[in-house]
Amino acid sequence: MRVATRARFHPLPVASVQPLTDDAIALTFDVPPELADAYAHTAGQHVAITAPALDDGARRSYSIWTPAGSGRLSVGVKVLPGGAFSTYAAEKLQPGDVLDVLTPLGKFGPRALPVGEQRSYVGIAAGSGITPILSIAATVLAQQPRARITVAYVNRTSASVMFAEELEDLKDRFCDRFQLLHLLTREPGRVELLSGRLDRARLERLLDTLVPPADVDEWFLCGPHPMVVELRDTLLERGVEQRAVHTELFHADPMPTHPAGRDAPSSGDRRVAVNASLPAGAGAEVRLTLDGRTSTVRLPVSGAPVLEAALVVRPDAPFSCRGGVCGTCRARLVEGTVTMDQSWALDPDEVARGYILTCQSHPTSERVVVDFDG
Repeated sequence: MRVATRARFHPLPVASVQPLTDDAIALTFDVPPELADAYAHTAGQHVAITAPALDDGARRSYSIWTPAGSGRLSVGVKVLPGGAFSTYAAEKLQPGDVLDVLTPLGKFGPRALPVGEQRSYVGIAAGSGITPILSIAATVLAQQPRARITVAYVNRTSASVMFAEELEDLKDRFCDRFQLLHLLTREPGRVELLSGRLDRARLERLLDTLVPPADVDEWFLCGPHPMVVELRDTLLERGVEQRAVHTELFHADPMPTHPAGRDAPSSGDRRVAVNASLPAGAGAEVRLTLDGRTSTVRLPVSGAPVLEAALVVRPDAPFSCRGGVCGTCRARLVEGTVTMDQSWALDPDEVARGYILTCQSHPTSERVVVDFDG
C-alpha cells in the first residue's frame, strides 16, 4: 500500500484528447513509471491541473473516471462557456503537450471492505458529475464480486451523455449487478418516471419503486449544488444515515458575507460557528506548519481566509478550488478560532477532530495555529 504523502504537482505529457460529446472530452495523461505510485488513485478521487500555456496560475480540479488499479490516469472535462482551460483543452491541446498535474486527492469513494463482502451502492450524477461515479462503479464491480450498484444519470438529452460507451460496457459485462437509469430533462423517454428533472418528488418515486433505501449501504451524489442538497436532504428524511451519504459538488454557490461576531446563515452546510470577533482592519497572526517547517505571518486584512496568509510565506501551500469543495487545502486547527463558510469536503468527524478548509476559514481570534501535516 502506498504511504500517504502530501499531494504534489508534476509535469505530465498528454497521451490523448478524446471527444465524448459536443462539449466534453476525456483527457488522458502519460504517467512515467517512476511516478506510477504517486498517481495511483482510489475510486472517486480527483486531480488539479494547471496549464503553463495559459500563464494564469489557475488550478482546475477534475475527477478521474478510470477505475482504481487500472494504471490509467484520465479525467473528464466539460467545456464551459468562457472557461479558459476547458476551451483550450478541447480546441488546442494535443498529445505530447505538457500540463502540471497534482497527485490524486479526495475521499469520495466507498469504504474499504474485505473481499467477498456483499454491498449495495447507488450513484446519482448530473452532467459531468458522472466522472467520479463511473470510477466508483467500475471499481466496485471489478474488485467486489458480490457488489451491486445502481447509477441514476441525469442529462438534458441523450446526446449530452458523457462516457456513454463506458457505461454501456459496464452494463454488458456486469448485467446482473449493474443497473443504469438514464433520466433526460429535455428529451421525452419511454418511461415517464425517467423523464424530467431529478428532484425530491422524483427521487421519492425511485426510492419507492426501484431502489429501496433499506437495501442500499452507501449513496454517492455528484452534481450541481442545489440538486445535491435536495437529494441528500431527501435521503436523510427517509431515514438514511448521514455517514452513508457521500456528496461531491462540481460547483459550490458562494455564501453571503457575514459580519464578524455573528454566525454565518445556515444553508445546510457544516460550518464552525463564529465565537469571537476581531476589530475592523486588524489581521490575525497565523502560524502554520507545512512539510515539517513552521512559518508565521499576519493576515493583511481582517476577515481574509487562512489560506491567503499561508500563501504569503508558503506559495507551495496546497489548494485548488478555493470553494470548499475539493479538500486540497485541509489542515488541522491547533489553536485559535475560525468561522468556516463551506465545508463540503469534510466529514462531520473531521470537523469534530478540528480539521478545517483553509480557503473557507476566517480567523476570529487574534492568533490561529494550523497544521497542514496533521
